[in-house]
Amino acid sequence: MIIIIILYLVSAQFSIQENNYTAVTEFCLLGFQVSQHLRIFLFCLLLVVYCGTICGNLLIIILVSTSKNLHTPMYFFISQLSISDILVITTIVPNMFYILLNNGGTISFIGCITQFFLFSAAEAFDCFLLTVMSYDRYVAICNPLSYSSIMTNEYCVKLVISYWLAVFFIEVIETSSLLMIRFCGKNTIDHFFCDLVPLLEIACSGTYLVGIVVSMVGPPILVIPIIIIIVSYVNIISTILRMSSNISRKKVFSTCSSHLIVVSIFYWTMFCVYLVPAKGQSLTISKVLSLLYTVFTPFINPIIYSLRNKDIMKVIQERIF
Repeated sequence: MIIIIILYLVSAQFSIQENNYTAVTEFCLLGFQVSQHLRIFLFCLLLVVYCGTICGNLLIIILVSTSKNLHTPMYFFISQLSISDILVITTIVPNMFYILLNNGGTISFIGCITQFFLFSAAEAFDCFLLTVMSYDRYVAICNPLSYSSIMTNEYCVKLVISYWLAVFFIEVIETSSLLMIRFCGKNTIDHFFCDLVPLLEIACSGTYLVGIVVSMVGPPILVIPIIIIIVSYVNIISTILRMSSNISRKKVFSTCSSHLIVVSIFYWTMFCVYLVPAKGQSLTISKVLSLLYTVFTPFINPIIYSLRNKDIMKVIQERIF
């Protein structure tokens, strides 16, 4: 599927060049314009974070796949989140290493578009996945007697597959609109990866179509999931407050606290980057916030879901000892 999409993007790029829509064949990513010592520090820090993210998420995927105690919908969704996190950080960080070591770097036009496509697809999938995880907690807490009949293994697998297909379809549309943008020679992007806003800032025409597409795909990816998450947790909190025992309240709340933390970090950084007006924040702040949700959030997720989860910690202890 991904190969077909990339071939489509390549052919579209060639078509655009033949029709002289753009003279830009590569982009220059400035990255972080700081001193050499700070760049080396960032390189070492990101290398540790990258290795920790890959190892932590792979550990969760392996544990969920091989341990029967973790063959439940909640842990299945957590393993899918780990797959998405690996895709996000692998799409961004390796090229960032090159940029940090060379105080900037170039990326081909098709490489930039492909990076944007893979990154956007993974982030959109995270939005859908965090939503279905909140629904899973809602059914488990508010309708426990029907949980096993509603959240079946077959249903969960179908949900994940349908989400991936929907995400690829949406991102093909969004990425195709980017291919219609005209770049008039200016190819310097003041960022560390090919994101939507920096690309639009250097475009000289064609951004109107992108705006229309973004306004069309934005609600299904961002707004609707947020509404579902809020409604789910309003019902969950209402159910928890009706419980007579404090011990029961704490036990039930602990089952969804990790998810709440991940959702809060994910959406807070997304809102700050994409919804806060660009004039209200400096480019450095914008880059740092982007760094949080592209690099550090995938690193934090496995820590939250493992250290705060008794079942996963129990399986880890059994495997070690």
